[in-house]
Amino acid sequence: MVESDIRQWYQWVSEPHPLLVLISGPSGVGKDSVLQCMKDMGYPFHFVVTATTRAPRSNEVHGEHYLFLSEPQFEAMVENDEFLEHTLVYGEPKGVPKAQVRAALASGKDVIMRVDVQGAATVRRKVPEVITVFLTAASEKELVERLKRRRTESACGLRRRISLAREEMERIPEFDYVVVNREDELDETVRRIVAIMKAEKCSVQWREVKL
Repeated sequence: MVESDIRQWYQWVSEPHPLLVLISGPSGVGKDSVLQCMKDMGYPFHFVVTATTRAPRSNEVHGEHYLFLSEPQFEAMVENDEFLEHTLVYGEPKGVPKAQVRAALASGKDVIMRVDVQGAATVRRKVPEVITVFLTAASEKELVERLKRRRTESACGLRRRISLAREEMERIPEFDYVVVNREDELDETVRRIVAIMKAEKCSVQWREVKL
């Protein structure tokens, strides 16, 4: 290795290497809880706020939990290609705004986004450099209990979510990593995801994400 190559490596390792990290998994595994725990623990990531047309729940805040848009607003963003991915989730449109991701990466920040399993496939096609993490419960029984505790589903809706969860579990091999979010071990789940990110930032195969 010549001296100029060594200088280039020193320059490379001193530069920020922002990551685009996608967290996915079945409904009820705790994706929102994981992201909230990351925020509470003070990690300096940019957390993408997903856009949706559904009405907010009683504990949800516009711009914090979701971007609650009208159907015409959402459709206009689709037409203008302003989403990194958008899809129907249980009959409700959801999308990841490109502008948020682009601005955060340009500032050197790592970007974390929560996307459903179907949408994750779209993101991987558009952005091959994305790091994908599949979040799961320790067992199907535990997942069902979590869904029941939310009390946001009818009996029919609950059965539908469980059926879809089984289908989504079959897609784990499509992801880079799988992390089990065990009951009452949320901090440990976050530490595992952060450890993955630290390892990825040290990889000599790191590639810049371009949108």
